[in-house]
Amino acid sequence: MPTGLKQTSSLIVIGARVVESAANTFTQGRIDLQLNPLDNEVFVVVAVDLDPAFPDQTAGARAALSFAMTTTNQAAFPLFNSSNVIGQKIQVLDDTIPGTGTYMATGSLESPATSLDYLAIISTNDFFLQVQGANNAGAKAGNVKVYGYRARADSSVYAALVQSEVLSA
Repeated sequence: MPTGLKQTSSLIVIGARVVESAANTFTQGRIDLQLNPLDNEVFVVVAVDLDPAFPDQTAGARAALSFAMTTTNQAAFPLFNSSNVIGQKIQVLDDTIPGTGTYMATGSLESPATSLDYLAIISTNDFFLQVQGANNAGAKAGNVKVYGYRARADSSVYAALVQSEVLSA
């Protein structure tokens, strides 16, 4: 348990989905955690399972699907090194030499290493999912399962967490 926090719930699993508004278009979804800011309530993320759709195989093209989860609203697909990115997965299907269909994937840490207690702490009321395809025939989607628990933070810890999260936007 992180210092300055007191766990107030058992493990919670949240499932969510975001679908591109049109093929190959950056789209973002907002997932409300319904935290109580009057009680300095936060959500401690202990694991994330990102499941983006598979990109289309298009002869002579490289198709991709990028999917991310962040603590703040994004204007464009976020870079992995941004402090507000909790998880990110990118899948690429390269068929620039027709018939080869080479598949590549990158992904972030989805559950903490044994030396870590958690992946992230969300101190504002929501988190965001971003999806964006490239060279796909139709709109693609991403699914996520977030595992965590509610906790109450000390006043000084809560203020620092909120300020850090808001300033990282």
